[in-house]
Amino acid sequence: MSTTLAPIKDSRRSIRSGRFLFAWAFALLILIPITDTRRPSPQEAYEHAHQLFVRGDLIGSEMEARRGFDRFQRSDPISARKFQVLQARILIWQGKSKNALELMAHAPSTNDNDATIERLTLEGTANTYLSQYSVAGQKFEEALRLCDPPVFASCGEALVARGVLALDQERAGDARQLFLSVLSLSRMHRDQRTEVLALLNLGWTAIQTEHFDEAVDWLQSGYRIAVASGWEARVENLLGNLGWAYWGLGDKERALQMFLDAQQRAEKIGDYRMEIIWTSGAGYAYRDQDDYARAADVHRKSLDLATKINSPKDVINSLEDLAYTDIMAGRLDDAGASLDKLTEMVRGNRLDELYVMLAEGEIAAARRDDDQAEKLFHIVEGDKASQISMRMGAEHQLARLYEAQGRAGAAEKTYRIALATFEAARSEINNETSKLPFLANATPIYDDYIHFLVTLGRAEEALAAADQSRARTLAQGLGLNTGKPSMKPAALRAADAARKTGSTVLFYWLGKQQSYLWAISEKKTSLFALPPQREIAPVIERHHRALLEPALGRGTNNPDGAALYRMLVAPAAAFIATGGKVVVVCDGPLSLLNFESLIAPGTSPAAGPHFWIEDANVISAPSLYMLAAARPPAASGEKLLLMGDAISPNPDYPELPMARAEMQQIGKHFAPAAETVYARAEANSSAYLKSSLRDYAYIHFVAHGVASRTEPLESAIVLSRSGTAEDSFKLHAREIIEHPIDARLVTISACYAPALIT
Repeated sequence: MSTTLAPIKDSRRSIRSGRFLFAWAFALLILIPITDTRRPSPQEAYEHAHQLFVRGDLIGSEMEARRGFDRFQRSDPISARKFQVLQARILIWQGKSKNALELMAHAPSTNDNDATIERLTLEGTANTYLSQYSVAGQKFEEALRLCDPPVFASCGEALVARGVLALDQERAGDARQLFLSVLSLSRMHRDQRTEVLALLNLGWTAIQTEHFDEAVDWLQSGYRIAVASGWEARVENLLGNLGWAYWGLGDKERALQMFLDAQQRAEKIGDYRMEIIWTSGAGYAYRDQDDYARAADVHRKSLDLATKINSPKDVINSLEDLAYTDIMAGRLDDAGASLDKLTEMVRGNRLDELYVMLAEGEIAAARRDDDQAEKLFHIVEGDKASQISMRMGAEHQLARLYEAQGRAGAAEKTYRIALATFEAARSEINNETSKLPFLANATPIYDDYIHFLVTLGRAEEALAAADQSRARTLAQGLGLNTGKPSMKPAALRAADAARKTGSTVLFYWLGKQQSYLWAISEKKTSLFALPPQREIAPVIERHHRALLEPALGRGTNNPDGAALYRMLVAPAAAFIATGGKVVVVCDGPLSLLNFESLIAPGTSPAAGPHFWIEDANVISAPSLYMLAAARPPAASGEKLLLMGDAISPNPDYPELPMARAEMQQIGKHFAPAAETVYARAEANSSAYLKSSLRDYAYIHFVAHGVASRTEPLESAIVLSRSGTAEDSFKLHAREIIEHPIDARLVTISACYAPALIT
């Protein structure tokens, strides 16, 4: 690209001879490369400004766009319009949608369809961000009428923008179809810029519909292209959305790092709107770690940014986040100051008014202004404008208030009302795969209710509540009690479950303030208090890492393995016969713990520490209800479905060098006529789902696997690709539960290979 140089002048010095002038000029030619000094054309200047935008230099791009408009507005109005629209695009990225619309209102008209589509798309996008959905829809319709057939460069962006509008209007299915069509067209035309845009929005749609593992696949694909192409603004967007995806999967540490990375990139390029979002995400992560000081700092930063770009919606969200962080930290005066500002800002918006009332009620309760707290909670609970989550929150806080007042009867009744509100909302969910993640909304209520029952000495009722919290949703998800209005109390089945399985049942509940272990035998159920989850979870993480280190994982010198045994198993050791069967009903991060790998102490100095697997036959179960509902396998004979040695779908899941050998070893134990084997390209999710699964007594997978702690149905077995979808290589748990099996044994010999960004 040519560069413009100013003429060389020096007014302080006179040129005394033409010979000197020639020598000086000749020397200059030797020392300085010959450069094209012509002024760039309007198209060249625009392309340079636009490339700066694509690469994420919003500040530099805006300066060049402004300069281009000033230069060409008289001599070339059409080119000036392009610079003005680029300025508007940058303003939208910075969250200044009103300014963008004002700027485009003064842009000169043009007969260029491509330019008109671009302007209409940007106007629609700005109106979407301003929640002017009707106007946005009209703009997109106008743009897309000019895209018949879609031959213009801006048509893909117009389709994506209409998908974003659909997503904002909670029409996720429509949005997904639009994004998929754009992805297909962009790949057909080898338009990687539009491809990344489609992948980004497919990832965000998956996040909105709580398919977090699918979101990671879409976003990782877009991230690779954006990094290779140097599109810094897209890299920032993809990283931040990956942060939300990993947050949904329960990987809070990785989510925090991605939020911080995206926030720093957004700050560097001047992307204020997204910087607010990533900063808020980091605040939630800090708050989840109980680091309220740092959480408050980043929420204040979000507030400053929202004020800077004059975004009322972001200001309100930031003040709400800051208020709740201060309430959790006990900084009630600071929280009250934020709520005072909010009161004026949200006047007339009943939903936000109720949100403020709920927070004010929590402050009143913390200050023991019980009458005011009770009044505010009742208002929120009874108002028709309250969302389900608000009603649940108000009822939960009322129950805690009554408990603190010593009104046990009122507290229990209100806890049950709050849980009934949750159950009613859960029953309205039509998508079975959303029922499990929805449970997270009620976990704090169950946690406080279980602790309340334990303090009253009603341990078996607390066990019933703990089991119901997970069993009801699991049973419906697996089709075991669909249509049944209720389930029998789990406590009534506890001893029966131990008798039926011939085992000792260890049932765990990990709570915020207190955790519990119920040890259940045929004759007795005992309760043991355990440390809170925040003390147990880090030890599990360290133990898991140690197992991956040969020096520690292959021996018994793992202090965290020993600590977990003392913490989780030793209290119930008297219930467990040597060599006996133990059924473990896990909770939270315990689901990622291999109990057999815990380090048990020696019964004598000569015996020494050893893995617990030497003492017990350990089995896992999801709940007492599920354990009681289990039935003998219906499949007879010795038929085997063997699947594995898949073709690597991408670098995150490399091929397993020993997979073929393992499959050959498994196959030796079965007659060839009894085997159905899918390997390499044939080992895919479609082949599994189309099989007569009820006919097999044994099912064995040899593959990578991914597990989700907070979204169990997002867990998946990684196989070969079976279609064009980005995640077609995954056999998800949500698909597996829709295809019943009657096998005696299902083995997932899976190598865990997390998708990492490097």
